[in-house]
Amino acid sequence: MVDEAAIILAAGLCRRMGVSNKLLLPVDGVPMIRHMVMTFAAVTDGPVIVVTGHEANAIKAALDGCDMEIAHNPDYADGQQTSVVCGLRAVPDARHIMVGLGDQPTLTDHDLLNLIDTHNAADPERISIPLLNEQRGNPILVPGSLRERLLADPRSPGCKTFTRANPDHVQFHALASPGFYTDLDTPDAYAALTAGASERTQ
Repeated sequence: MVDEAAIILAAGLCRRMGVSNKLLLPVDGVPMIRHMVMTFAAVTDGPVIVVTGHEANAIKAALDGCDMEIAHNPDYADGQQTSVVCGLRAVPDARHIMVGLGDQPTLTDHDLLNLIDTHNAADPERISIPLLNEQRGNPILVPGSLRERLLADPRSPGCKTFTRANPDHVQFHALASPGFYTDLDTPDAYAALTAGASERTQ
């Protein structure tokens, strides 16, 4: 059993971005999804599972040579929770499983290590969720011991319903890094990201 594994959700339709797939947009010179996989792989000793759906072949091509595994979700159009379930079924046994998004390029490996350390310093048998000003963040960190329980409800498997129905299995952490709470859903958000990167290189 490994200590840390990760699931990155990369199956969405990207309707608000106005492009066919925002995860293929460049971040630091590589496609956004590749940037995210590299960030998660830097802090895990287990596999990074990328859940694909929309434009799966293009996502797979963007990740060629990356240290990751693909899990394709044929039901991706039915919502994000189907991708969470797909990832949970594909990930191997691990003490902790991070479940994150493919469109959080301001998230750093330092942020992820901070989440892991904070989780371990609290109750490692609870699901850890970043929280800032009542806003939930991503990724969340799931104890491997809870994976089967997250998949047990045939009507609503996955994390969202479970965490709200079982608050005794959840702990929130006041993590201040904006990377936990910033995902790129719109052209304006991506433009702000690229403008900020340009300013830092000047």
